[in-house]
Amino acid sequence: MSDSDLFVSTGPVLLGPAARATLRPMTEARILGGFWSRRKRANREVGIPAGLRQLEQAGNLANLRLAAGRTTGAYRGKYPFQDSDVHKWLEAAAWEFGPSLETHAGHLVQLITQAQQPDGYLNSYYQVFKPQARFAELDFGHELYCAGHLIQAAVADARSSGGMALLAVACRLADHLDTVFGPDGREGIDGHSEIETALVELYRQTGTTRYLDLARILVDRRGHGLIGDRSFPASYYQDHEPVRTAKTVAGHAVRQLYLNAGVTDIAIETGDGELGQAMERQWEDMVATRTYLTGGVGAHHDDESFGDPYELPPERAYCETCAAIASIQWSWRLLLLTGRSRYGDLIERTLYNGFAGSVSLDGKRYFYVNPLQVRDDHPVTGRQPWFKCACCPPNIMRLLSTVDHYAATSDQSGLQLHQYATGSYGGGPAQVRVRTRYPWEGTVSVEVSHTSDDPWTLSLRMPHWCRRASIVVNGVPLDIEPVDGYLRVTRGWTAGDVVVVDFQLLVRTTVADSRVDAVRGCAALERGPIVYCLEAVDQPPGVRLDDVVLDVATKTQWQPDVLGGVVTVAAAGWVRERGDFSGWPYGVRSQLGERVSLLAVPYFAWGNRELGAMRVWIPVT
Repeated sequence: MSDSDLFVSTGPVLLGPAARATLRPMTEARILGGFWSRRKRANREVGIPAGLRQLEQAGNLANLRLAAGRTTGAYRGKYPFQDSDVHKWLEAAAWEFGPSLETHAGHLVQLITQAQQPDGYLNSYYQVFKPQARFAELDFGHELYCAGHLIQAAVADARSSGGMALLAVACRLADHLDTVFGPDGREGIDGHSEIETALVELYRQTGTTRYLDLARILVDRRGHGLIGDRSFPASYYQDHEPVRTAKTVAGHAVRQLYLNAGVTDIAIETGDGELGQAMERQWEDMVATRTYLTGGVGAHHDDESFGDPYELPPERAYCETCAAIASIQWSWRLLLLTGRSRYGDLIERTLYNGFAGSVSLDGKRYFYVNPLQVRDDHPVTGRQPWFKCACCPPNIMRLLSTVDHYAATSDQSGLQLHQYATGSYGGGPAQVRVRTRYPWEGTVSVEVSHTSDDPWTLSLRMPHWCRRASIVVNGVPLDIEPVDGYLRVTRGWTAGDVVVVDFQLLVRTTVADSRVDAVRGCAALERGPIVYCLEAVDQPPGVRLDDVVLDVATKTQWQPDVLGGVVTVAAAGWVRERGDFSGWPYGVRSQLGERVSLLAVPYFAWGNRELGAMRVWIPVT
């Protein structure tokens, strides 16, 4: 199957007719070549098929067969949220295969339909293993979390193929949740947010306002001690402070950002300005004080949580893959709400760095956590084909299957490009064709393939890392300064008009805020949207990365035979010698030893060859 044969769908976020958003997602968006096309192809041809086999081997599908009454036996696994991995996989398959989903996964839709109970309840763990505990373990039972992923899979199926069977299951489940937790039901919230954004999307798909109302109820119940302090503090579950007054993110990073995506959805659909302002406030503080250079979030391994302000250790970074995905989803919704380019900037940073490195280049193996440093003598396990807690692999699959969705938007004024990838994007007054070798080159060509007769504005996000850009329309240079983070060209267009923008790509030596104690005295190399790292395999024999000192970047080179084709950055440095008082690292001034040539590769590509030491932040003289 070629990229041109892929079905074009509306994507995972489709705003309601009364949405109070500044921008709307494109109704048609398709990546046709380049960086993300290769990653999507690996996901479609390798990752998704292997994922179904892993779900079978791990017992997820066997558990659903037990719930459906097809087989008998013991529940497999120990987690109550194993259904969610099936639902996430099914969502990815729906977006990728569209009308041919029946061929690939029709049996799963039938299985899930049979597993659903007459009252609409659906969760194999509590149906098979703990039927007496239904909705009794909301802190870690994840019943609403699993329901959210089922709903999103059903919406994907309906939008990509027109399938209604899974959507009917989702509506019955949502109706049941409304009976149990709605305005006339019990006061409860799930310990792991996800249901909120799913309910809003189900409202957008069906027009049933009851689902939107339930999402709002669940959000407003947060911060009132319904879960409280249990095995973790209330902040771990985002139950320590009401959403509307919270000043920053806290607790389990994935739960927090899934919640915030849903809150932003509600703000968009209801026009609730207080919720929107709360989300912007939390986002600003998260980016300023709790976000890694790669866009990753979550400093703590113990509870998969955010740390204190500026607590961003590179070697102990957790940076769970699911948290990067949740960050992208939240920033996308804030971009739609406000139209501010800053959210597109973080999406780009996280996509190319915090997210892209989570899956191997061949699409076969995955990282659960994404540190920014591995010391020389530290054991390295590398990416894994699956996990006992397998939340990340199918989550990666569903984001890769919809990465097209995050590229472009439209509004009454015209069309906006936020991410640059070769492809076709249409909606509103126009459709354009984009050609580019981004992120390796900064030139982006935009050809108008369809247009209305009225003038409209083409807006091109000026990346925050770019200090200089040139723009040419039909061969004529224009003198345009970015406004609110966008280069904007307004004119009457004709099919065949071509806009070429060239974003200057230079290597940057980046230093962190001095309050980030863990990397004070260090620098990182960046080029365009790509964060670079040193891998032991690329350095001269005998050079330990723990001893390297960076001097200056020297040159870049496109290397088609390295890591599938990347731009590398050569740099000069030294290898530090031990001080006279060896064995005591304090108060000793070590000497700069031999001069050494260093080679940096994109961070997203590390761990695809020999396993060994790696570092993003490098000490400087």
